[in-house]
Amino acid sequence: MPRFSAYSAALLLACSPLALADASSHAADAERFLQLAHADKLAVPVFAQVQQMFAQRFAETNAPQSKQALLESYQAKANVALNSAVGWDKLKPDMVKLYTRNFNEQELKDLIAFYESPLGQKVLQKMPTLTAESAQLTQSKLDNAVPQVNKLLDDMTRELEAKQP
Repeated sequence: MPRFSAYSAALLLACSPLALADASSHAADAERFLQLAHADKLAVPVFAQVQQMFAQRFAETNAPQSKQALLESYQAKANVALNSAVGWDKLKPDMVKLYTRNFNEQELKDLIAFYESPLGQKVLQKMPTLTAESAQLTQSKLDNAVPQVNKLLDDMTRELEAKQP
């Protein structure tokens, strides 16, 4: 039995560099896919939304144009705060883990091949517009259901309150 344990330990030690190499190439494939998918731009809408919030607040306060530098100063500070939270250097390690956990190495290689193809490039180019238009379509359809859902919510609330002792 001791020979078996020594053999098992030796086998594990011999295989561990292969496992590390596999994990390393898997992570590299995830990084390549994220690069192709422009994942480093994921937080750009958040930055834009925060910039807009500051500009809106600036306008709401009827601040004079002479205070524009103050607005820009606060927008820059907000960018620093956002970058420290959701900058690509902060997101990338977790994104690599997310993709390596959800896609095996071959699947990532297949995704890379697709996104490097002309059709994959077209998908990457069109996806932001398609996503925005899809959200608009869904919202417009949803707008028709909101009054009915709100009425149902009110009805349920009234019924629950009526049954209170």
